[in-house]
Amino acid sequence: MKIPNILVLMLMLGGASAYAANSIDEPLAIQKEMDSSGATSQKKIDEVSQKTVSAVQEYRNELQRAVSLDVYNQQLARLVESQRNEMESLTKQIGEIDNIELGVLPLMLKMISTLEQVISADVPFLLKERQARVENLKGLIDRADISVGEKFRRIMEAYVIETDYGRTIEAYQSELLIGGEPLTVDMLRFGRVGLYYQTLDGNTTGRWNANKQAWETLGSDYRRSVLDGLRIARKQAPPEMLKLAVDAPGEK
Repeated sequence: MKIPNILVLMLMLGGASAYAANSIDEPLAIQKEMDSSGATSQKKIDEVSQKTVSAVQEYRNELQRAVSLDVYNQQLARLVESQRNEMESLTKQIGEIDNIELGVLPLMLKMISTLEQVISADVPFLLKERQARVENLKGLIDRADISVGEKFRRIMEAYVIETDYGRTIEAYQSELLIGGEPLTVDMLRFGRVGLYYQTLDGNTTGRWNANKQAWETLGSDYRRSVLDGLRIARKQAPPEMLKLAVDAPGEK
């Protein structure tokens, strides 16, 4: 049987179409596979890139910490060296303090003894107060809880107080034996030049005679001067010239 030409042609065209379709589908499939593979590769590249960026940043952070740590270590080394020098200096000073104490202690004892002798030979004003100050200094020397510097400062403070007595005037009350009878009297001190007393009723006035080392009664002509001196010392009157008995230099 003879196949018509038209049918043969249709069969040929159909085969060609199928071949063409197969020819197109195959590259598309390959391209699709390549695209999928490329996407997977890109994803891996992106992940690697991200890890790389993170690693670089971490490296930079660690490098910065290392630099900061190096600077800190250098500063710490200087601080340690400074503290070591300070400790050596303190150790040396402690050793010197022991030597200083050995030299200062005899000096302080002598200063206290001299102060005690001065008060004993001095005009007898505020005698109990001044003697108590010396006794406190004696007790201070034996105390281990007080530094040598503080002991010396307290001794010097006592000397300053005694020095100030020589350039001040003062009025205070005290008790004296007058005629064998204890009486409360007003005392007037003019530096270390004169020490006077007056009974509270103003009837008896006297002074300390340094040459005789005794109290003596003054005449009534001195009563007004001593009273004015008491008022001046208490800041109840302005300073003025006063007529008072004093010990003449070299008088026996």
